[in-house]
Amino acid sequence: MPELQEAANNDEKKGKMMEKPPIFIFSSCICLFHKKKSYLCTIKTDKKLYMSNKNTATQRHYYKNLLSIGIPIVIGQLGTIVLGFADTIMIGHHSTEELAAAGLVNNIYALVFIMYMGFTYGLTPIIGRLYGEGRIDSIGQKVRNSLFANMLTGTLLSIGLVVLYLNLSHIGQPEELLSLIHPYFIVNLISVLFMGVFYTMKQFLDGIAETRVAMWVMIAGNVVNIIGNWLLIYGVAGFPELGLLGAGISTLLSRVLMAMAMVTIVVCRKKFTQYRHDIIHSNINKIDFREMNRLGWPVALQLGMESSAFTLSCVMVGWLGTIPLAAHQVMITLSQLFYLVLSGMAAAMAIRVSHFVGQKDYQAVRHNAYDGWRLNLMFSFCMGLPVLLLRHQIGGWFNDNVEVQQYVAQLIILMMVYQFGDGLQYSFANALRGIACVRPMVLYAFIAYFVISLPMGYTLGFPLGMGILGIWIAFPFGLTIAGTLYWHRFEKELRRMEEKRMEGKKTTIAYRR
Repeated sequence: MPELQEAANNDEKKGKMMEKPPIFIFSSCICLFHKKKSYLCTIKTDKKLYMSNKNTATQRHYYKNLLSIGIPIVIGQLGTIVLGFADTIMIGHHSTEELAAAGLVNNIYALVFIMYMGFTYGLTPIIGRLYGEGRIDSIGQKVRNSLFANMLTGTLLSIGLVVLYLNLSHIGQPEELLSLIHPYFIVNLISVLFMGVFYTMKQFLDGIAETRVAMWVMIAGNVVNIIGNWLLIYGVAGFPELGLLGAGISTLLSRVLMAMAMVTIVVCRKKFTQYRHDIIHSNINKIDFREMNRLGWPVALQLGMESSAFTLSCVMVGWLGTIPLAAHQVMITLSQLFYLVLSGMAAAMAIRVSHFVGQKDYQAVRHNAYDGWRLNLMFSFCMGLPVLLLRHQIGGWFNDNVEVQQYVAQLIILMMVYQFGDGLQYSFANALRGIACVRPMVLYAFIAYFVISLPMGYTLGFPLGMGILGIWIAFPFGLTIAGTLYWHRFEKELRRMEEKRMEGKKTTIAYRR
């Protein structure tokens, strides 16, 4: 019993070390870089190396492991930002009015697709836990049930978008933009279910650490989109000059091809044979369907609230006129560069955390979470510095209007301010996702974005007369508060899991005696 008591005391000490908040003062970040011992050994199973809970080797940090999974996710998602950049740049140089119209529609669909992607994220801890336990025979059935749930969710989202489409003239947007908004909105609507198929296959492959597949598919899809933009926006090589509508058609084509490519790869490649039969032939059952909804909807709502804060902010900016709305669209496109990198590394963290949860190696869970957060801080700094230095030039890359460029230069400073809070909330939201603790995130997101961020943005922007600057000032507060709440809950849940495991060990020892 002395050895057991010593282990319990050590775990308690480690838990207390994490109770000190890692935010608000940067000096406190230093304490998170303390040396910690972690244990793992690797065993070869299903031609994959993954961690066991046999404490035979030591590993202080997991940066290399996180990067090996995260970099392909980031590269693939950077392909998405390239798509967004290409659309915005090409549309912006076609006309300022089309840029403003794209700003509204793209913000609406960003909310939808982020919620949709968030729902499919419920598959990650399921697949990751099974993969960590070595129960690969159960994965195919989970994927099939997830695909069924995702199609139902996509149908519900599409119905909501149809209702919104019928009321676009009633949300206070500039009248001259409606003729541009309507056809662009419809084309994007058609692609919703195709993205559901893509997201499902991506989360399945990410969960088994096959992150490179989605990377190459997304890169190929973006190449198709850029070529399509060039042909259809400007009317090149005999194609009609469709402007904003052409950009929408090109994006639709790329999304359809991406979904088809992911399905084809899973169905045809030999390395996925052991999963393919169950994906195609297994039955839809209530237990798996309910589990997917239990884990998926909280993440969808959490991400949806974050995205809706930006979307509703876009609506408020639209009340200020076409020029501020065009500048806001440029900033949203630029901020997506940071979002996709941070979320990509955070997704890798969720995968790693779920694998270790399956092995009940909670020390490794904690190490992966904090190493992932430190990586996100590093990426934010490396990306943010050149953007800050080039803030007076960046607006001109997207639009020729001088006022738009001036707004962009001012807003970039605010975007740099909220990167700390953004990295914090992405990291620990995904850490919670990895341990399958997702319900509390809905409440935390509501408090951060709807109780604090949006009311603050409206107050600063309109009653206090700060305009678009006031709306953007609210973002750092909402993101940092969200990150704080997610971090605190992660530590609370992880300590509970460690205590439960320790109690189980005590019970086992007592029984043997």
